[in-house]
Amino acid sequence: MTAQTAPELLYQDDDRTLYALLGNSQKLDGGSMFGNAPKALWSRWIAPDEQNRIPLACRCLLIKERSGRVILCETGIGAFFEPKLKGRFGVQEEEHILLDQLNALGLDPEQVDVVVLSHLHFDHAGGLLSAWREGSPHSLAFPSARLVIGREAWERALNPHPRDRASFIPELTELLKGRLEEGALELVEPALNGELCKSVTLGAGYGFHVSHGHTPGQLHLEVPCARGPLVFCGDLIPGAPWVHLPITMGYDRYPELLIDEKQALLSGLLARDGWLFFTHDPTRSTASLTRDERGRFQAV
Repeated sequence: MTAQTAPELLYQDDDRTLYALLGNSQKLDGGSMFGNAPKALWSRWIAPDEQNRIPLACRCLLIKERSGRVILCETGIGAFFEPKLKGRFGVQEEEHILLDQLNALGLDPEQVDVVVLSHLHFDHAGGLLSAWREGSPHSLAFPSARLVIGREAWERALNPHPRDRASFIPELTELLKGRLEEGALELVEPALNGELCKSVTLGAGYGFHVSHGHTPGQLHLEVPCARGPLVFCGDLIPGAPWVHLPITMGYDRYPELLIDEKQALLSGLLARDGWLFFTHDPTRSTASLTRDERGRFQAV
C-alpha cells in the first residue's frame, strides 16, 4: 500500500457514483487486530512483518450525487500526528493522502459538502485535521463541510473511558465543538424499534445501522444502490477476515456484543443482496456476502 494508490471507482448509477479513497495507511500489531485468534490462524489471512505488525488501510468512501453534492464517509488517520507519535502508531506516509486522492478526482477540500464519521477514533477522524506542522495549530481540513456524527459517539469522545482515552484527539474535539455551536455539526439520534437512524443533513435516501460492541454509538452508513445496499462497516467488520463471526479485535469494548451485532447486520444484508465497504482491509475495499456449507458468512 503506497501513496500512489489511485482512487478506486466502485459503482455508478443514475443517482450517484461511489469511490474508495485512501486516508493514509498504518501498520499495527496483528495480535491486537485479531483479538483472541491465534497467530497461526490470522497470519494466513494477513502476513505480519518482523515486528508482528500487519498492513492496514484507512479507507474512506466518497459519494458524488447526480445533484453535484459530494459526501465523504470518514477521513482516515490523516497526517496530524507529530513525528514521534506517527512512528508509534505505524502511519506510513508523510503527506495527507486523502487530499491527494480528492485532487486526483478534480476535487478540492472546499468542495466536500458533507463529512460522515462512524466514530471519532483517530484512525477514522484524524484526516479531518490539517497535516502536522511544527509550531502551527491544527485546523479543519474540510472547512466548508457539514459534519454528521452519532450523538452517542460524540458523547464518548467528550467523556472517554480510561481504556480508550488515547483513541481520541482533544484538539479535534475542541474544533468540532465550534462547528456544533455554528449549527454545522449534526448529532444523529438513536432510532427506535430497530429502524435505521436518519440524518437531516443526508436526507431520506440514506440511513445508519448502529453498533456498540467496538465503541458506543458507532454509525454504519447504508447507501442505496440498484445492485443492493452498500454498508460502511467501520470497525464492526474492519476487513474481509473479520466477516467470520468469531473474529474480533483486541480494541473492541464488548466482543460478544459485537459478534451479535455483526451477525444481525450480515444476516439482514445477505437477505437483501447487500455488500460491504471495508475501511481497514489492506487489499480490498468491498465484498459481497455468501454462506459456506457450514452456514458461515464469507466475503466474496
